[in-house]
Amino acid sequence: MIHEVDEALRRLIRDEALRGSQVDVALEAPTKEWAARRNAPTVNVYLYDIREDLRRKSRGEEEERDDRGSVTGRRKPPRYAKLSYLVTAWTQRPEDEHRLLSLLLVGLFGVERVPPRLLTGSLAQLRLPVPMTVALPPPEDRSFADVWTALGGELKPSIDLVVSSPIELPLDTSVGPPVTAGMRLDTTVVPAGVLPDLLGPDGRPLAGARASEDGSTSHDVRWDRVAIRRTRR
Repeated sequence: MIHEVDEALRRLIRDEALRGSQVDVALEAPTKEWAARRNAPTVNVYLYDIREDLRRKSRGEEEERDDRGSVTGRRKPPRYAKLSYLVTAWTQRPEDEHRLLSLLLVGLFGVERVPPRLLTGSLAQLRLPVPMTVALPPPEDRSFADVWTALGGELKPSIDLVVSSPIELPLDTSVGPPVTAGMRLDTTVVPAGVLPDLLGPDGRPLAGARASEDGSTSHDVRWDRVAIRRTRR
């Protein structure tokens, strides 16, 4: 799922936000070593944080149905993971980097979800929206300065891009085909005080019939793995 979001963002930035420019889009961590190897204008899209999007969490179960509408299984609704990306521009001059960041803001501000045409694999099969936000303030427990410190580089202007990606969970319960034959339950109403004999198909008394102290007679009927108790007064 994460690699599918990576590819969708790469295409969104390269083919739409920066359409017509000769800028590379990289996913590697922007460390000093990486910056030293870079030899062309580059936009770096670095995944630096993964956590669950609790605002989109749902409870309960969803039914899976076949072509005839029969229930074949039940699964929990999709969960959402927040994938946070640090987007930076790398050129020889700060002015060019700022120009690239401006183009990115113009191209991404109006995008509230990853366009479905860019989704592949499991994300395309789910046919669910993949929301994204651009340049929102980070949570209080996270600082961009800490990210740059961990990368061993100097603080650089960046755009925070967050994608909430759905994750389909496996089937929680498998359901067998519905029972269509093999068992019939008949109900007979008799006048009060009248107790018919409990007879089987061959006309003989059913084995296991017994009378209780209050005058009722009960009999256990077992069919395959299903047990039914009938009580008549």
